[in-house]
Amino acid sequence: MIQEIEMRVLPQVAAQSDHLRRYVCDEKGIAPSALKAVRVLRRSIDARQRTVYVNLRVRLYINEEPSDEGFARTQYNVVDDAPQVVVVGAGPGGLFAALRLIELGLRPIVLERGKDVHERKKDLAAISRNQAVDGESNYCFGEGGAGAYSDGKLFTRSKKRGSIEKILNVFCQHGASTAILADAHPHIGTDRLPQVIEAMRRTIIECGGEVHFQTKVTRLIMSGERCEVRGERCGASGEVRGERIVGSGESRVIGVEAEVTSHPSPLTPHPSPPTTHLSFMGPVILATGHSARDVYRYLAEEKVEMEAKGIAVGVRLEHPSLLIDQIQYHNKEGRGRWLPAAEYSFVSQVDGRGVYSFCMCPGGFVIPAATGPEQVVVNGMSPSSRGTRWSNSGMVVELRPDDVEGDDVLRVLRYQEQLERTCWQQANRKQTAPAQRMADFVRGKMSFDLPSSSYAPGLLSSPLHFWMPQPVAHRLQQGFQLFDRQAHGFLSNEAVVIGVETRTSSPLRIVRNDETLMHVRVQGLFPCGEGAGYAGGIVSAAVDGERCAEMCAQYLGVRS
Repeated sequence: MIQEIEMRVLPQVAAQSDHLRRYVCDEKGIAPSALKAVRVLRRSIDARQRTVYVNLRVRLYINEEPSDEGFARTQYNVVDDAPQVVVVGAGPGGLFAALRLIELGLRPIVLERGKDVHERKKDLAAISRNQAVDGESNYCFGEGGAGAYSDGKLFTRSKKRGSIEKILNVFCQHGASTAILADAHPHIGTDRLPQVIEAMRRTIIECGGEVHFQTKVTRLIMSGERCEVRGERCGASGEVRGERIVGSGESRVIGVEAEVTSHPSPLTPHPSPPTTHLSFMGPVILATGHSARDVYRYLAEEKVEMEAKGIAVGVRLEHPSLLIDQIQYHNKEGRGRWLPAAEYSFVSQVDGRGVYSFCMCPGGFVIPAATGPEQVVVNGMSPSSRGTRWSNSGMVVELRPDDVEGDDVLRVLRYQEQLERTCWQQANRKQTAPAQRMADFVRGKMSFDLPSSSYAPGLLSSPLHFWMPQPVAHRLQQGFQLFDRQAHGFLSNEAVVIGVETRTSSPLRIVRNDETLMHVRVQGLFPCGEGAGYAGGIVSAAVDGERCAEMCAQYLGVRS
């Protein structure tokens, strides 16, 4: 017999499987020999009162063994000879688009400007060692996208666009712990996510798809009337398909041109030939991420319709993790042995704009997230254990397009760039980050020393309250005081504000049709994920990638 029950237990019971089994047997009067397995389906922490509890929903297997792995597998078939689709970007949007294309019987050609996860890791280490950023291999560019080495959090508030459960199950199929299916705020961890991403790549290649690293798309190949490319497969097949799709005045994407930025290495599956420029033909799913500014500029030059989009900018706020544990768990001893590093979430309004925490990383690190020269940008991540001495979060202020002077589509992007350049100048033109103690920032005082920090390139004391845009600095100062009223002790000089956090989301939206997900004027172009302005985080980008793959299949006449 299988039975599902809900329970509320102390942390030490929830954290130890043998204690949980005993608790279930005692509560339900089940003989220990009859209870074959206990599977946790949902898990959340209730820390609203002084005594902390864990809420569980569990499945009991009484006198029978579990018959599955604890997750649902997806069947991926070989697509060697199938029509091909070009997927630009190997972040979550691109990877899940590629996997879904295989499900639908299409052959993905994945083009990634950065390196594979293992080679990429060397370039990340060099940022702290050499104080320099590789513009094609960094915390934002490379296999796995911005999420691969910046936390792997899988929590999303977006519930309407697709199956979140499907996404989590695909992660489990490729090596993630099944705990992500149960946790209220699922998290893989930066130390484990690269292996999961690598397994996804292997699935794509084993099924007949291709993955090209260090292959940077430089141009969309477009045809205004007919799709004619001699000697190349066009669209879904070798046939000319253009006349039945294109209307008057419309353009169609039939492929991309790309530049190979280095010679292939043995680590690169399906290595590109050692030539500089290549063409890849087929409709295009454009999943380039929110930091591919050269892509935005190219699209603007080509008159591909986009619109300026609001973002949020601010700082990365780092506390000792013990302090956050003490505040959130109402205990001077902190989290103790059985509870995880505490999380928090704050949101308020100051002078008509939202001020809120973003991408909270308990027991984590602050990392350098620049993608080019003359930039200092910070982000946060946590290993799977969430066991460091620090906890950090973005603390940001809502910025609307109307808040930025001008009316051109790139104005919010330029605002980002200017703030990052100012931060770099304040950091003595290195990847050291300007920083200020939190209470000093609120009081408008210079910090003459700084607390220890997880930020590996190093911190430099700087008056952020003075040189940051005043609408941003003022709202952060007010917001910190409001948050301290909700969590007494949060506003502390043990905490440090680190500049600047600007890559919260894309500064533009590539306009697409709400029904087909295809660009409003360019047939065969499917703007996808966070970089296109339609997602915010790993899971929502993955969901959008699957949806774009489905709409691409419909465009090619393949039924999902």
